[in-house]
Amino acid sequence: MQLPGTVDSAPIYLKGVTVEGAVHDTLFVTTSYGITLAIDARTGSILWQYTPPSYSQVAGSPRITEAAPVADPSREWIYAASPDGRIEKLSVADGSVAWRVWITKLAKREKIASSLNFAHGHVIATTSGFFDKAPYQGHVAVISSSGRVLYVWNALCSNRTRLIEPASCPASDSAIWGRAGAVVVPGSGDLLVATGNGQWNGKTNWGDAVVELSATAKMVGNYTPKNTAELYDADQDLGSTSPVYLTPGLIAQGGKDNKIRLLSLASLQGTAPHKGGELQVVPTPSMSHLFTAPAVWRASGTWLIAADAGATQAWVLHNKRLQPVWSQANGGTSPVVAGDLLYVYDPSGGGLRVYLPASGTLVATLPAGSGHWNSPIATDGFVALPEGSANDHVTSGVLDIWRLP
Repeated sequence: MQLPGTVDSAPIYLKGVTVEGAVHDTLFVTTSYGITLAIDARTGSILWQYTPPSYSQVAGSPRITEAAPVADPSREWIYAASPDGRIEKLSVADGSVAWRVWITKLAKREKIASSLNFAHGHVIATTSGFFDKAPYQGHVAVISSSGRVLYVWNALCSNRTRLIEPASCPASDSAIWGRAGAVVVPGSGDLLVATGNGQWNGKTNWGDAVVELSATAKMVGNYTPKNTAELYDADQDLGSTSPVYLTPGLIAQGGKDNKIRLLSLASLQGTAPHKGGELQVVPTPSMSHLFTAPAVWRASGTWLIAADAGATQAWVLHNKRLQPVWSQANGGTSPVVAGDLLYVYDPSGGGLRVYLPASGTLVATLPAGSGHWNSPIATDGFVALPEGSANDHVTSGVLDIWRLP
């Protein structure tokens, strides 16, 4: 189906919600210029469209967002991002706006690139930068369901706990732009984020680092590679992907340096700087940059499945080591495991490939056009996948929906 914009992220889905006075199984998507749509998952018809007030100012420009929306547990609201630096709360029933709130003081420089999250009654959003042009700082914003920014953690000038004017901080960059944004740790509610290129001093500047925050955005743990200065100088963002929660004690972290690091959460604990100490380092599937969110599959153990531009690979966790199981010479965006099938979208136009996750055996290929960071969802008898790249700066797009017969 045709859309009034490119969805360079993933849809979300709510089954059996009341929209425009009738019950619908509904998909929600946000386009690169901030239009959010409610779409009937069975018919593909657009049920409502929300267009932010800033749309005419940004449409066709490089000011974009690739953030997927997130649903409130009440199923009455969704939260979405706009490239004007705001998060909005929209009614599931009709797309009306409850509130809009800034999460940056310089929306022309600070970008909302990562998917939104929701935990413990709060919306969680992160920022990166447009065009890597100073000044900007990556930060985490925790927002109440009533639209108030409650807590902020700044990756640079982290001793300042509110939104800051970027020019007022001596350091710039350290974007938080991984596809999964801020990852919520089950149980504790702590947040895990990874930062991109930026200064690191182990005190107030946390470029190229993994940081664990409390639910109130206070640092409780951190990690950075020993060669953090080299990563910064070579534009090899550690935070090109978000941390991956594997077990209560283990996480994985990819990067633009073609590596995936296995880390102990215990070794991150405390505000003192922690350099090195990786349990294991493995190459990315085709030894190229990792920009995607790996999938975790829990079946006869804990599996990590990652895709980069040139390949898809699966490992199983055993004795705190990632053991390779299979590799396929087809790249893709963020893999998704659903219904014991693995879905990997090839943004070069190779379609949406469906594998058996335990063996990497190809089951089917669903035809799809080219894209960028788009990824599918598979649920309730259908698969939905947006196409297109936000970097093309167009105001149209495509959403593919496949259904069981």
